[in-house]
Amino acid sequence: MIDRFERFSIAIAEASRYWHKLATEELGKYGLRGSHAMYLTTMYRYPDGITVPRLCELCGKDKSDASRMIGILEEKGLVTKKEVDGSLYRGLLVLTPEGSEAAKHVSERACRVVELVADDLTDENREIFYESLSTITLKLRELTDNGIPD
Repeated sequence: MIDRFERFSIAIAEASRYWHKLATEELGKYGLRGSHAMYLTTMYRYPDGITVPRLCELCGKDKSDASRMIGILEEKGLVTKKEVDGSLYRGLLVLTPEGSEAAKHVSERACRVVELVADDLTDENREIFYESLSTITLKLRELTDNGIPD
């Protein structure tokens, strides 16, 4: 059982580390890190804007993390907040033209990486992998919410 735990933990940690390293290399030209990639690519899919709560939900991040990242993206001139009903309180985050350029770049490069790392997998194996990963993630979320049974 420990072997499965170690294999799983190491594989997830390594994949995440390498993914963030690649993303950081791609985003370095914008003065950003790999942790900004998910926010940019998600906002890119919503050209008319997205609320912070919805962005958190789609990125799987909490509000404090999103606030930090959005603050950095705003400082870099990549994101702005658009008023809704005359208020910024529930405003929409919108990519600036520079932000759209950065998001397009990282989205295209991320797609290329995914193609390269999965090119040896059949469509069936790829589907099984994503289905399995989703199942594991859901069960980990349940255990996090409810605790590990005795």
